[in-house]
Amino acid sequence: MKILERTALILFSTIVLILSIIMVFLMFDWMKITLVEDAISFLISNNVASNITLGVCTVFILLAIKCIFFDSSSQDEYNGKDGIFLKNENGKLLISKDTLENLSSSVIKNFEGVENSTSKAIIDKENKVKIEIILFVHPDAVLKELSSNIQIKVKEAIKKSLDIEVNEINIRVRNIAAKKSMIQ
Repeated sequence: MKILERTALILFSTIVLILSIIMVFLMFDWMKITLVEDAISFLISNNVASNITLGVCTVFILLAIKCIFFDSSSQDEYNGKDGIFLKNENGKLLISKDTLENLSSSVIKNFEGVENSTSKAIIDKENKVKIEIILFVHPDAVLKELSSNIQIKVKEAIKKSLDIEVNEINIRVRNIAAKKSMIQ
């Protein structure tokens, strides 16, 4: 939320609070209605007070119109929550985290020695991409070589398909599958 919207929200909330308190005081007869009438009469009849009141009311009307009819959230200020937002002269493109995760998983599937895997894409505000991979591997897999090859191939696939640089690919081996024994 921008500072203008925050300020408008604070101002309107304060006004509503004050008006609500005045209404409660009037309803319980803790304040006389003549006091409110005198205050309004002063604001209207006094030349300086009426000009100030008119200026303040005009600002409130403009803030209300802006907050009601004009959306402040724009994709130009995209924060990377759902993916990477790219913009060029032809239009806009949102590459979702799911796309990055699915592409990573499809690359990993082609490796021998991988039983199962899960991928998670993490994107920061500067659109830096980090991929977290959890592997379930076969018992005869060479982990150092396998993980290095996966990191290289996933980076290459994302660069080739999406033209995005991956800053980090972190692999965690969760489990080594049990060897399947043959029953005779």
